[in-house]
Amino acid sequence: MISTLFFSFVGSLIICMALIPPLMATASRLQFLDIPKDQRRVHAIPVAKVGGIAFGVGTFSAMLIWAPKDDIVVAGLLGGVTILLFGMWDDRVGLPYTIKFLGQTLGALIIMWQGNIHLNSLPFVETELPLWVAYPLTTLIIVGVTNAVNLADGLDGLAGGLSLLSFAGMACLAYLGGDQTVTLLMVPVLGGLLGFLRFNTYPARIFMGDAGSQFLGFFMAVSAIVLTDPQRGPYTPALGLFLLGLPLLDTVGVMLQRLKEGRSPFVADKNHLHHKLLAMGLSHYEAVLMIYLLQAALVTLAYILRWQSELAILSTYGLVATMILYPFLRSRSWKIQSNRMLKTADRLLTRASTITSSPWLTTEPIQILGIAVPAFLILSVFLPKHVPDDMGYVAAVMFAVMLIGLWASPRISSLVVRGGLYVGSTFIMYLSEQPASSTDILSPIHIFFVGLAVLVALTIRFNSEHRFQTTPLDYLMVFLAIMVPALPEMQMGDIHLSFLTAKLIVLFFSFELLLHVFARRLTQLALVALWLLCGIAVRAWL
Repeated sequence: MISTLFFSFVGSLIICMALIPPLMATASRLQFLDIPKDQRRVHAIPVAKVGGIAFGVGTFSAMLIWAPKDDIVVAGLLGGVTILLFGMWDDRVGLPYTIKFLGQTLGALIIMWQGNIHLNSLPFVETELPLWVAYPLTTLIIVGVTNAVNLADGLDGLAGGLSLLSFAGMACLAYLGGDQTVTLLMVPVLGGLLGFLRFNTYPARIFMGDAGSQFLGFFMAVSAIVLTDPQRGPYTPALGLFLLGLPLLDTVGVMLQRLKEGRSPFVADKNHLHHKLLAMGLSHYEAVLMIYLLQAALVTLAYILRWQSELAILSTYGLVATMILYPFLRSRSWKIQSNRMLKTADRLLTRASTITSSPWLTTEPIQILGIAVPAFLILSVFLPKHVPDDMGYVAAVMFAVMLIGLWASPRISSLVVRGGLYVGSTFIMYLSEQPASSTDILSPIHIFFVGLAVLVALTIRFNSEHRFQTTPLDYLMVFLAIMVPALPEMQMGDIHLSFLTAKLIVLFFSFELLLHVFARRLTQLALVALWLLCGIAVRAWL
């Protein structure tokens, strides 16, 4: 199963990142542009809204190739394609709500008919729900969550990051609960989302569109229903409230505020949580980061409470929901001091960096990274004891794609080099963990990566000549890097997921820094990436 998950994740990631440039180039001709027309838009120029198509196709392709074709997976494919097609139609022409709901209801019916996926029970109800209750309730949940994620897509990287946290939490719980089906559903979605988010974090070069946000909401609802079905696994349906997280609470809060003000709950306005945070003076970056923190807290609570009683789970959720919904029910004069605290912290950090701005801290770390990372990648080809044939074929294809991309268009050179480095290093680190490497932190490879992490942190904080701008996605990846090693039993076969994840994140940050600071050395980095992919392919065939 570990190989299936790995290839499903990487395959979806590669397909998504490969599709985004041509889709962006043809977005205007295909009429997939987001043109700001009203005050609710936070961007001022047209942006291609084709990201959902890219990660949707990446997800479907990976599922078709690597996932088993049982009823649930087939239902997910058929329902997901239906939602994606209706979303694409909506992105082009702007569908009325009646047609949108029709498409979402059709997707829900496919899920229930083909996969026999529906709510079987409710908290505190011991008997199985009759179908005449289960089907309408399941449809309501799927349509509701689909629209909740769609409504949450208001800032760059917001809906994608929220969904990434939810899907990561569900994948973790599915693995711990032995639910291979949900795990295999989640992994390709995570791969495609990561490929998309690199283009979608502020300032976004691409949007996911209604096709992407509805696709994510649909898959989130279906996966939560399957994961928390007591007839299939150990989790109670109450846990799904935490996994669905902030999009659900945000939608409920907005509707409650509209009703309180005597307006229709379905009339669009600027009362979503991200609008409130922007109105309080937070920047785009700070608002997204704060919402990420809230979503991470909800998903973490789902993990902590996974074995607790339904009473404990619902009581905790009620308390948390009340705290989050409280601002929606207060007057418009409600204020917080978050922005002031963030600015104060930033001033303190700036003073600290001024005090410690020695030449070594500002210039040497990135220079050492520029030597250490390429040297490690060149030598890493010889680390794995065995390279599977299928991985060799993928590396060979990626090698050819890199050559064609570098030759065809200088404008996408950095993209294809980044893709080669990401894919090649992921393959190498994955293979180097088999059989599982020593968990001793004092082993040479771990000491090297600890040193690399220190260099990355110093470069991000103190390099003043080429200041690297961190994004909310970067903090999201750091959060995942910290959380994964803290989870128990995170080992699949001979692979220690905690160490593998941490190493890959450190390497990826290193690549971003090198591509940012040493943009003029792109040719050298391209040669390193080509060597890495070529070495993997050759070793597989020897």
